Amino acid sequence: MTRIFRMAAIAIAAILTVGAANPHPDWTTYVTVTESGSHVLGNPDAPVKLTEYISYTCPHCAHFEKESHAPLVRNYIQSGKVSLEVRHLMRDPVDTAVALLTNCGAPGGFFGSHAFFLDSQERWIDTMRTENETQVQRWYNGDLGKRMRTIAADFGFYAMMKQRGYDQAAVNRCLSDETTARKLSEQTRKAKNAGINSTPSLLLNGLLLAGTYDWPSLDLQLKARM
Repeated sequence: MTRIFRMAAIAIAAILTVGAANPHPDWTTYVTVTESGSHVLGNPDAPVKLTEYISYTCPHCAHFEKESHAPLVRNYIQSGKVSLEVRHLMRDPVDTAVALLTNCGAPGGFFGSHAFFLDSQERWIDTMRTENETQVQRWYNGDLGKRMRTIAADFGFYAMMKQRGYDQAAVNRCLSDETTARKLSEQTRKAKNAGINSTPSLLLNGLLLAGTYDWPSLDLQLKARM
């Protein structure tokens, strides 16, 4: 083997070694957190950035999650061309409690908990319609931890979080997390100041998609940008 060929072989081997040591990430499980506390799924440098404002007590958000998640991940996020950022627009104390729980634990678990609560919304949301006025007042009065623990007990969230691997002590810590609660409130405040007043609301590269509330409409918008 000539000296030139040997050097070329060494160079190729070096490239392969670096590639093995630094494999391309699986964008479908790659989660980052912004300074405001929102979570981003996928390539942070994706050329198309999808932002979704959601409320966990919004039936339309639950429907959108069910119809959009699989094709969005499979067709757009997996390739690294699109990233998904979820921001909170909280409407009520129950929404706040669920948001605190989806934000509980390591960032990598956020989207699993996010889907878990939206997919099961039909099973727990009825409590909002069956509780009497005295019980509902407990959701609004007292310190954050007390109010959120009451909601978690009333809605069966402790048992649900146990399915996600969180014991009661861990859940209570998350429900009393004032720092996260302030970030969630700030996300809501900024959304309202920006004129976001319904959920789900969708942005592509910072541009609000007026009249786009379902997967077929969003899919068309994404395809137009590919």
